[in-house]
Amino acid sequence: MTILNLLFSLLLLFNSPIKVEKEDISIDPVISAINNNSSSDLAKFFESSISLNVNGQQGSYSKNQAEIVIRDFFKKNPSQGFSIVYSSETNPSLSSFIGDYLSEEGTFKVFIKVSQQESILRIYSLEFVKG
Repeated sequence: MTILNLLFSLLLLFNSPIKVEKEDISIDPVISAINNNSSSDLAKFFESSISLNVNGQQGSYSKNQAEIVIRDFFKKNPSQGFSIVYSSETNPSLSSFIGDYLSEEGTFKVFIKVSQQESILRIYSLEFVKG
């Protein structure tokens, strides 16, 4: 009888569904960094290499180079408001966001693509396109 109980327990252990929930990572610190024109806070979320398009200046940049390009953009186009208008999750670890960035120079569409590795949010593509 003890062996039967042991086998039954093992069967339940290996056949029981294990629910692994993805920890939702908030995009709020990224929104705040853009709203506050903080290239250093925004760069904390950059991948080591990031695809960047800022007003037609596009390419693949290192994290440090991208921060300099973004700092220059913020200096020339100070934020008068930023908000996310659309978000999409293509799979559990990839998400895309579209936002509106308002400045004296006009409105820019912002396209943000992020990956989630464990509990870390990383921006691998960022675009500011004048609308």
